[in-house]
Amino acid sequence: MFAILELVSFWLLVKNNHYWDVSFFNTSNFYAAKTLESSNYVKNYMNLGSVNDQLIAENAQLKKAVAAMQSLKPREGDYYKVDSAFARRFEFKVAKVVNNTVGLSKNYLTIDKGTLDGVEPGMGVICPQGVVGTVMQCSEHFSRVYSILHSESKVSSEIKNLTLRAKNDKALGISEWGGLNPKIINLNTIDRFKPIKQGDSVVTSEQNVIYPSGTMIGKIRKLSTKQDQAFFDIEVELATDFRNLSYVYIVNNKLKKEQDLLEQSTTEEKK
Repeated sequence: MFAILELVSFWLLVKNNHYWDVSFFNTSNFYAAKTLESSNYVKNYMNLGSVNDQLIAENAQLKKAVAAMQSLKPREGDYYKVDSAFARRFEFKVAKVVNNTVGLSKNYLTIDKGTLDGVEPGMGVICPQGVVGTVMQCSEHFSRVYSILHSESKVSSEIKNLTLRAKNDKALGISEWGGLNPKIINLNTIDRFKPIKQGDSVVTSEQNVIYPSGTMIGKIRKLSTKQDQAFFDIEVELATDFRNLSYVYIVNNKLKKEQDLLEQSTTEEKK
């Protein structure tokens, strides 16, 4: 009864006094707004997973479009026109990294997509930052990927800078991991007379079968050469942070089997 009377008295005080009425209205609105803000924050936080999945799926479609556009656009001074079917040969599928190693001489990832999702050995794997590796083995629901942090991994690479572009020249080489620092990879067979410098971008070349050309590998961190050497000694700082991989894109080159079959038949004829 005392509590009821207190509430009635408070209500009469608020309703019959303009100052208290305004104060109560402002205070109640403040706390109501704070409650709604906290509720929306919790709701948005709980929805981050689905929003993230939607963004990653959208990025996969954008990568497909970008890869096609890059393939269709010829280099300056190059009169070769790419067939539209060839330009659209790459498809991308999203996968989540469920296991990953970086401290071994042969490092692997496990992703949550397998044969039931259309994944096959030999497919490339990239992430939003750059190259990740190649699918090695598949089960129905998972795939094993050997990353570029693997002693047997080799990626056909190209250095990009304004000087090379102005000369309509190319600097092609092979990226290999040295087995020590998971942030550094070596770039070999680059002619010592090529106009390259520290900070230049290193990307996948057009000679790749499993990766779209122009996919980021990293930037030149250090380069040197000796008097009797024909090639630069180049260290590349990787764009991909292998310690923090969450999602990746599986790359399917729809024309890879055709190319592999042709090259294999040509090799057998030479034997």
